[in-house]
Amino acid sequence: MAPINNIPFLNYQLNYLKYFGIQKVILSVGYLHEKITNYYKNNFNGIEIKYSIEDEPMGTGGGIRLAMQHSNNNELLVLNGDSFFDVDIKSFYNFHIQQNAQISLALRNVNDAARYGTISINKQQQIISFKEKSGAAKEGLINGGVYLLNKNLFLNNTPSVINFSIEKDFFETQLQHLTIKGFECNHYFIDIGIPQDYQKAQHDFKDFKYR
Repeated sequence: MAPINNIPFLNYQLNYLKYFGIQKVILSVGYLHEKITNYYKNNFNGIEIKYSIEDEPMGTGGGIRLAMQHSNNNELLVLNGDSFFDVDIKSFYNFHIQQNAQISLALRNVNDAARYGTISINKQQQIISFKEKSGAAKEGLINGGVYLLNKNLFLNNTPSVINFSIEKDFFETQLQHLTIKGFECNHYFIDIGIPQDYQKAQHDFKDFKYR
């Protein structure tokens, strides 16, 4: 709900999803979730809104796992709630199918990867390693927070009703067991989790192309 030019950040993400034909969104919410549920209710700009409410923090993995149980579909698009990555969803999905991927992550090359962990892929676009944040200001491929996940596979390979990280406790531990592909995209990316980028978004989103 963080305001970007007096509009909740989620509005921008939802309009982006609508542009690509997404008709139903499940929002994973927790503390102060009433502010979100009261604002969006069950519909936003023609998109059906459902809620997965965490009574206690479940981490990125536990939250996604809980939200999945509200979906009847098996192939699911998952987005972080505090970043925006202008991925062409149709191209991303086509890549996922053509690569016979079980899981796909949208990756962004950045000049300064100091605040992120970085990712290595091979010539077949298979992710082969995740590296911790180094603090060094150098170029690297980062996780853009946009995923294609198979619901049944995820539910069968993760623990239920516990707090866990999808990045550390699932992606990294399953590299040798699952086909996890990386879709490189160099379109616009921003993470509003730090003050500098939150202020930058105020300027950048004045010309937001998904309305």
